[in-house]
Amino acid sequence: MISQILFSLLLVFVFSKAYKSYSKIYRNINLGRPVKPFKNKDGLRNMVLIAFGQQKMFKRPIPAVLHLFIYVAFVITQFDLMEQIIDGLTGSHRVLSTWVGWFYPFMISFIEVLSVLAFIATIIFLARRNLLRIPRLNSKELKGWAKTDANLILLGEILLITGIFCLNGADKALEMNYPEKYHATGFFAINSWLGPMLFGHMPEYFLHVISGFGWWLHIFVVFGFILYLPTSKHLHILLAFPNTYLTQNDPRGRMTNIESIEAEVKGMLGLPPDPVVEETIADFGSHDIFQLTQKNLLEAYTCTECGRCTSVCPANITGKKLSPRKIMMDVRDRMQEVGKNLDNRAFTSQSGEIDNPISYNDGRDLFSYIDKEEIRACTTCNACVESCPVLINPLDIILQLRRYEVLTQSSGPSDWVPMYTALENGGSPWQMSSERDAWIKEI
Repeated sequence: MISQILFSLLLVFVFSKAYKSYSKIYRNINLGRPVKPFKNKDGLRNMVLIAFGQQKMFKRPIPAVLHLFIYVAFVITQFDLMEQIIDGLTGSHRVLSTWVGWFYPFMISFIEVLSVLAFIATIIFLARRNLLRIPRLNSKELKGWAKTDANLILLGEILLITGIFCLNGADKALEMNYPEKYHATGFFAINSWLGPMLFGHMPEYFLHVISGFGWWLHIFVVFGFILYLPTSKHLHILLAFPNTYLTQNDPRGRMTNIESIEAEVKGMLGLPPDPVVEETIADFGSHDIFQLTQKNLLEAYTCTECGRCTSVCPANITGKKLSPRKIMMDVRDRMQEVGKNLDNRAFTSQSGEIDNPISYNDGRDLFSYIDKEEIRACTTCNACVESCPVLINPLDIILQLRRYEVLTQSSGPSDWVPMYTALENGGSPWQMSSERDAWIKEI
């Protein structure tokens, strides 16, 4: 009874703490500009094929297969977790074995096989990050916490598998050594022979200790993961689904217009403006998270830091400072900084008032994280967007930052000045007259 009370209190604590953490993430995403409603007929298809089916991961088949082992093991293991939560609340043990019959040993066997595959994949991933030092997994933006974060999750996966095998192995040894006291739960693919081989010589008391250790280790790792997830790149486990669902299947490389400028041009041409246009816009482009869209901010939290975008970026490949992965990480870091300031009331408003989040000002913005040389290096080739396995669009954020620099700050490299002048005077970047093709009319 005491263990049930302790487990119930732990369960309430974990989920109440998690609710607060995930609510802050939701709050931070909503700091961005709302996205106009749109009909997304491909949203469900994107979510099933790309988030759930991991379709784009298989452009690199070896890491994709290894990641699939861990992903499927994570999903299927929820069957085991559900049973443990019921057992913890009711004081029972392997309650589902009496509820679902033959399906129970089938699922546990499936979990054990997947756990072995996930263990192999985890060891390989640890080696890739720490021994083989693959370039895209060891770039400078992954130094420090980013690398530690990846390693912690992989080590947690090993602890989780250890808990599963301790629990199943000790239980199978108990069933074999004391069949009159413990009901049979069926044949487990691995622990029906591995458990008795490792633990069969131990007395009953020690088998209970090992079984309890495996049970609690599994629970603590899972609960720790739930609380840790909001601070980790592995938040993509949850957010990849809404992000892929909300991604529009626009033509490749399409760039959106600035609404106020588009309305002005339409007015000059005598065309009817769009029905909904912001009446006043202080800035063109974006310089902080408040000017980015909520979809941009969702993408920043969804970023897996896999580096596929950076590894195909021609600017990065040729030695320039631009890294699309770093752009997404910087936006996320800025969101977290703003979120902490909002929680602590450590900011002033633009009007000088204290604690007014409507006109938030802490003296910093995205350019405190992102160097202008980075955004100027982008060629808008769309390679980063094409390579992302969860449909993140770093290019959109880069363009918004660059628009702010050029249109609002009237800034830019001196090499760009002749191009601006030519565009303004002749409508082309090559200092040629806008009527350069008039001779065609004479033919």
